[in-house]
Amino acid sequence: MPDTLFSTMKFITHSCNVETLQGFEVYRLANEEVSVKVVPELGAKIISFKNLRSGREWLWHPSGGLKLFTNQAGDDFSKSPLIGIDECLPTIAPCSWRGRSLPDHGEAWSAKWSVNREAWQNGILKTSLQLGISPLRFERAIELAGNEICLKYQLHNPSAQNESFLWAMHPLLKLEPEDQLELPASTRDLLNGATWVDAINSAVPPNRCEKIFARPITEGSAGIHNRASGDRLDFIWDAAEIDSLGLWLTRGGWHDHHHFAIEPANGDADALPVAARRNRCGKVAAFSWIEWQLLLRISS
Repeated sequence: MPDTLFSTMKFITHSCNVETLQGFEVYRLANEEVSVKVVPELGAKIISFKNLRSGREWLWHPSGGLKLFTNQAGDDFSKSPLIGIDECLPTIAPCSWRGRSLPDHGEAWSAKWSVNREAWQNGILKTSLQLGISPLRFERAIELAGNEICLKYQLHNPSAQNESFLWAMHPLLKLEPEDQLELPASTRDLLNGATWVDAINSAVPPNRCEKIFARPITEGSAGIHNRASGDRLDFIWDAAEIDSLGLWLTRGGWHDHHHFAIEPANGDADALPVAARRNRCGKVAAFSWIEWQLLLRISS
């Protein structure tokens, strides 16, 4: 991502603290604009992303209240807490790859991540894990800057073999009346005529749920704007680093849930073998690493 994207960010004083919720440590970063809460033990799941100016909580969870619990590697993702933002790596759909049985929505969401204590003391939440099946180490750093959350990713391959992977941010978003999806025209043109994207708050997709992809995108942005309240949530990234965008909407068609997701990704398939066969996935060389970045920006 170009350095100029971050050079204009307004850094203001923010607080860092650790809370306990339902027996789990919750790391909270906050300033006068936004707060974000992360549970490292539960896949470094982001369970809250709140606009402190307007009071809007952007992240969805199932009805009946927020419930945190652990999962085992290989569990069905639908049996997870289904709260907020997960990281999907190295696949989204369960599949077999190079003799490895890769689980639903990947290996990262069900694992316990480690916290870098030194970074935390400096106001940065840096978490990491060694994947249990794939020979990859994954790291994510979260830092606040005014009304923006900067997420920086690194993927390390300490093995002697080049590795292919799929990555997708997986944010389950709670829609409000008057919410509208905003996309660059060049991205909208890649969605094969799907019409529900033009009315995400009221449209019902085929079978009451659908995931669609835009690829290759040339502009790294997507957002939700509420025309009544003025609330906005924008995803901003470098399309040279992240060249695909998935969009997901369920209106009760998936386990009776109602939510929406904007999923920046590095491929337009959910199964790693399919993406690799099409040469539409990420690659990290042996004994090497790659990195990418993404911004979440709120306003009201």
